[in-house]
Amino acid sequence: MIRARTGRIRSLLAAACAVAALLASALPASAAAKAPPGGSPRPQAAVAQGVLRGRAAEGSGAEEFLGVPYAAPPVGDARLRPPQEPRPWTGVREAVRQAPACLQFSPFGLSDPAAVSEDCLYLDVYRPGTARAGARLPVIVWLHGGAYSQGTGTQFGGRTMAELTGSVVVSINYRLGRLGYLGLPEVAGQNPQRSGSFGLMDQMAALRWTRQNIAAFGGNPGNVTVSGQSAGSGSVCALLAAPSAAGLFHRAVLQSGPCTLLRTPDGARAESEARAFAAGAGCTDAAALAACLRSASGTALVEAARTVPTSGPASGDGLLPVDPATAIGSGRWNKVPVMIGSTRSEARLFVALTQPYLTREQYTAQVLAGYGAAGPEVLARYPVSAYGSPYLALSAVMTDSTFACQTAWTAQLLAAQVPTYVYEFDDPDSPTLRGAQVPGLDESNAHSAELAYLHDFTMGERPLTADQVALATRMKRYWGAFARYGTPVVPGQTAWPAAGSGATVLTLNPTATRTGTSFASDHQCAFWRTQPPRPV
Repeated sequence: MIRARTGRIRSLLAAACAVAALLASALPASAAAKAPPGGSPRPQAAVAQGVLRGRAAEGSGAEEFLGVPYAAPPVGDARLRPPQEPRPWTGVREAVRQAPACLQFSPFGLSDPAAVSEDCLYLDVYRPGTARAGARLPVIVWLHGGAYSQGTGTQFGGRTMAELTGSVVVSINYRLGRLGYLGLPEVAGQNPQRSGSFGLMDQMAALRWTRQNIAAFGGNPGNVTVSGQSAGSGSVCALLAAPSAAGLFHRAVLQSGPCTLLRTPDGARAESEARAFAAGAGCTDAAALAACLRSASGTALVEAARTVPTSGPASGDGLLPVDPATAIGSGRWNKVPVMIGSTRSEARLFVALTQPYLTREQYTAQVLAGYGAAGPEVLARYPVSAYGSPYLALSAVMTDSTFACQTAWTAQLLAAQVPTYVYEFDDPDSPTLRGAQVPGLDESNAHSAELAYLHDFTMGERPLTADQVALATRMKRYWGAFARYGTPVVPGQTAWPAAGSGATVLTLNPTATRTGTSFASDHQCAFWRTQPPRPV
């Protein structure tokens, strides 16, 4: 229903990211390391591969184990192959330095742009300072966003979440761009699932590692929540639909990435895109295609992908047989309780970074061209006079027709089958991403606005105010309760009922967190459901 509009969103995601760049199971033991002179013992945890030594998180009551390998380096002949078991080590491995980001196929504000590598399949673990093996604390595994082509788990610290909610937080890297998603039969046919979705395979490998080893950190392998935002949410959708992911997690959180919006490409489209990419990389000989791509430089692969960006995991293979939205609609998926939501004005980020100074005439022409016969009604429903500027009007059109209403429709599919909790983040003074602020534009509540409230986030353009920190604390407690119990019940905070037939949505606001049933009408979803999928 939404493939054309999805293409527009994907292109905006890619363009926005480019502009923004300018800007235990087996060994459940845990031991105390020898205390340094005058100090406390550094924490240790024994995992299947060996002993890790972490550290107390600075300025926090949490402990952290950084740069932990969950798979072998996917380099050399291992490039464009499924992840393999991490290599064991002898002695004690220091786990106090975060690993490089995976190779970036479009830069996205890394604090150190040079800190990238194909040897990147690592994760960070955060736990309360009092946690020890066997504590059976809830586990939250975080999948970062970034249009499947940039970003890193190291931007999302879990110290505060772990300490505040008594959870063990795991933040991972996974392969990106065409190293992570390449639907080429000559490559995909070399693995049993005949899939080129190596990034999705990485995520499953991290979940399997978590199931095997998280008890060593005090986590409960039988209570794992997988959570993601944007493309990370699209990845969670894929995990919900992938048969081989069954049992790897027990709750799911979808942030700003509803499954009905982020549809997966089918095999034919994935192959067509992959062949165009391979040709751009100079690999055209069918007999040597896989070998050519494995020997090409990372720089050459990134350059070839500029004109053929990835569409993420493909469906129709042994890893992901059916598109996630289709799987959920059919009732054949990995059913777990779900939390799902979006920000009040998602599209402000994309419009700000692609056409910030849109004129009234350009807005009118763009809507009429994009919606044809329905264009005049769209303009009547979203007049510039009601929003204050063409930028805000177009942002509203795009927010409602994509993220907001697709969140409502995905939630309806889910709520008919599992406990489903829906939220809308609405802080009219929220900071935006560092370096992404366009002078004179209001980018509050835009895509990614909620991230600074849930993580020790490294990409916020300014610190949160006292009121925002209070909202962030409430949000973390909701998320932590959902991870612990499968329902976000927090004593002393606004009750958050399941969506059900009443379509109840919790609005997360610094001064008036509340529930209501007006979300669909606020975003004019009855109108948008009648519209064919056209790009704006």
